[in-house]
Amino acid sequence: MSESQQGLALVPVILSGGSGTRLWPMSRQIYPKQFIPLTGDKSLFQLTLHRLEGLSGLPFTLVICNNEHRFMAAEQVREINADNVRIMLEPAARNTAPAIAAAAFEICAELEDAVMLVLPADHILKDRSAFHAAIGAAYMAATAGYLVTFGIVPERAETGYGYIHRGQTLTIDDACQAMFIVDAFEEKPNQSTAEAYLAAGDYFWNSGIFCFSAKRYLEELKQCAPLIHTACAQAHAARSRDLDFIRLDKDAFEASPSDSIDYAVMEKTESAVVIPLKAGWSDVGTWHSLWEVEPRGDNDNIEIGDVVTEDCNGCYIHAAHRLVSAVGLKDQIIIETADAVLVVPRARAQDIRAIVERLKGGGRGEVITHRKVFRPWGAYEGIDLSHRFQVKRITVNPGQSLSLQMHRHRAEHWVVVAGTARVTRGDEVFLLCENESTYIPTGTRHRLENPGKIPLELIEVQSGSYLGEDDIVRFEDIYGR
Repeated sequence: MSESQQGLALVPVILSGGSGTRLWPMSRQIYPKQFIPLTGDKSLFQLTLHRLEGLSGLPFTLVICNNEHRFMAAEQVREINADNVRIMLEPAARNTAPAIAAAAFEICAELEDAVMLVLPADHILKDRSAFHAAIGAAYMAATAGYLVTFGIVPERAETGYGYIHRGQTLTIDDACQAMFIVDAFEEKPNQSTAEAYLAAGDYFWNSGIFCFSAKRYLEELKQCAPLIHTACAQAHAARSRDLDFIRLDKDAFEASPSDSIDYAVMEKTESAVVIPLKAGWSDVGTWHSLWEVEPRGDNDNIEIGDVVTEDCNGCYIHAAHRLVSAVGLKDQIIIETADAVLVVPRARAQDIRAIVERLKGGGRGEVITHRKVFRPWGAYEGIDLSHRFQVKRITVNPGQSLSLQMHRHRAEHWVVVAGTARVTRGDEVFLLCENESTYIPTGTRHRLENPGKIPLELIEVQSGSYLGEDDIVRFEDIYGR
């Protein structure tokens, strides 16, 4: 599909609810893989938005994400100046079938005959022109009433993906790309079965990318999974707007069964079609898969950051904060962050989940967040932490403001190191410039603002009997928290 094809009511829907546990320690609950720049200076989420450039007839793009990531998603949209992007918030994780249903109700409320293009936010697709050509064929099938999935032409006997078995050829006038009736969806196979699928030549990897009429999807969902349809209809009917976000009704959405679109609809419908896609696709599910798709340097290594190696082969080494050196390693993954280091053989990259589960079981914060935590107004980064004090570096973006707040158990010292701060402390309002400081006593209402045109950087020293992030009483907040 190209810009020359006008009048196409196509609405991309980007699913951004994943957690990416197998890409720990870079990917974490508060900062999952889709928002991380793993393959350059843009995140996978931003690359997904860029992948839409060149498509015509896009009235808007709808992003589905959870409440926790809403400001991160909005900021990354702003950073790349993406046009006509709406963000819908899931009140709870209910898998892909309900998320897509909520999106379909939103689209039908405005454009009853629109076609949805459903894209995960955390995939790589290197050949955009090939992808756009496949979208054009999928659009034709969708307007004919079919529910289309994209099948990745397999390059190897992969056990980490589900498969799609193609049936008879489907012919649609003017469609220049092959498409097939879906014969069956297959679960992730063992090695021998995967090899048999590859040898047969009529199996594809299940990409998780879909294209269909929003109205047709809801019709099939009502037939195949009526409880999901009812819950999502009610959740959308009772939706509200909060700043730039569309909020689904929490109680109604939580009443929906949790199910994937594959199980809820695609495996049950008689209208499923698969279009082969060969476009440099990867779901970036593990560090091993990232090693496979990215350009490799000397000795088949990928080295990112301050890395020095000697006699290493087939390794993926990412140094985020300090020098990482390695000698005599083969087929290993080393990931360094500010608060964690991972070392694992590439062949066992899938097993990182076990480490994450052990950390969760131990109540470790390293699975939840990084030292640097993003907020709608900027970010803060932990520098030091002890029993009764904590040191943070705080960045407030130009024109942004923290809430008017109070802490019951801690006092704060602020030292400005760059920019200008407007400080509210009790009944006082005053400016602080570089190398100036102030003190916020326990129990005092206060607010920090950046009235300038450059980022405000300051060092905050907290002291008190309790230093948790939940010791905060908000009185006013422009972000509706």
